Amino acid sequence: MPATNSIEPRFDWTHAEITELFNLPFMDLMFRAQTVHRQNFAPNEVQVSMLLSIKTGACPEDCKYCPQSGHYNTELEKEKLMEVQKVLEEAQLAKEKGASRFCMGAAWKHPSEKDFPYVLEMIKGVKALGLESCVTLGTLNDEQAQRLSDVGLDYYNHNLDTSAEFYDSIITTRTYQDRLDTLSRVRDSGIKLCCGGIMGMGEEQKDRVGLIRQLSQMMPHPESVPINMLVKVEGTPMANVDDLDEFEFIRTIAVARIVMPMSHVRLSAGRQGMSEQTQALCFMAGANSIFYGEKLLTTANPEADKDMNLFNKLGITPEKREEHSDQAVMEAIADQVVKQEESKLFYDANA
Repeated sequence: MPATNSIEPRFDWTHAEITELFNLPFMDLMFRAQTVHRQNFAPNEVQVSMLLSIKTGACPEDCKYCPQSGHYNTELEKEKLMEVQKVLEEAQLAKEKGASRFCMGAAWKHPSEKDFPYVLEMIKGVKALGLESCVTLGTLNDEQAQRLSDVGLDYYNHNLDTSAEFYDSIITTRTYQDRLDTLSRVRDSGIKLCCGGIMGMGEEQKDRVGLIRQLSQMMPHPESVPINMLVKVEGTPMANVDDLDEFEFIRTIAVARIVMPMSHVRLSAGRQGMSEQTQALCFMAGANSIFYGEKLLTTANPEADKDMNLFNKLGITPEKREEHSDQAVMEAIADQVVKQEESKLFYDANA
C-alpha cells in the first residue's frame, strides 16, 4: 500500500522549475521520482491495460507520426468499425490475460452520429465484464461527451502530443486549442482523462518541458498520463527522424511522476524497441501503467507473456484497480486553490 504522507498535487509548476528537474543529475532525479512514487502508490504494482483498434485507417488528420492517417501511404489495411460482439470478445480475452482496463481506439477526426451508438454499446459491454473502459475517438462536442458519461465511460484518451509551440510542426488539421477544448468537455462531463504525449518526434527538451507543464495546469491532473516513444513507420513523414536518447526518455517519465504525483504514468508506445533494462529504469522513474498485448492499435508491442516474464524478474504485480478516492483528490485540489489565491500564484496558462 502507498504511504500515508502522499504529496499533494501542485498546479503552479513553472517552466523554469520543470527544466530544473530535467537537468538534475540522473541518479538524483531517479531518487526523487521514486520517492514521490512510493509516497503515492504501491511501489511494485503496475496497472495493466489492453488497447484495441475498433476502426482502423483512413483518418482525415495529418499527424506526421501516424500510420493511420489517410494523408500517407503506409500500406495499412483500412477497416470499418468492428462489430460490438467482436469487440466484447476481445475485451473478455484481455480480462483473462490480466488486464484491468480495456481501451478502444477509432481513427476518426470525430465520431459520426451513425457509428457513435455502437461505441456506446461497446462501452456498456466492457463495463459489464468488470473492466475499466477507455476510448479515443477524436474531437468531441458537449453532447457526445455527456453521452459517453451517461453510459459510464471511465477514461477518455486525447493526447496533447507535444508542446503548444512545437505542435504545428506535427499536425495542421486540428489545433492545440481544439484538443484542450475536447479535454475540457470530457472533464466537465465527469469522465477521467488519459492525456500525455509522444517523445522523439524531433522536439527539443523545452517542448517536453512545455508538454508536462501544460498537463500540470489541468485541475485535477489527468488521472492517466501516457508517455510514448515515437514508433517510426515507413511512409510517414517521421520515418527517419533521429532517435531520442533513452536516458532523456527516462528523464521525461521521472519528471512527469514528480510533477503529477497522483497520476498513473504510463510507459506506452515504443516498448517493443526498448531493452528490459530500459523498461526497468522507467518503472524505477515512476511509470506504473503499461499497455500489453501484441499490438498498440497498429504498431507492435511486447507480447503479454514477455511482459509477465519481465514483471517476474522485477517483482512487479498487476495493479488491482485500487485508486485514490475522488474526495481525496478534490480536497487536495481545493487546498492548492486556496494556497494559490493567497500567494497570487495564478498565471496565464499560455504564457
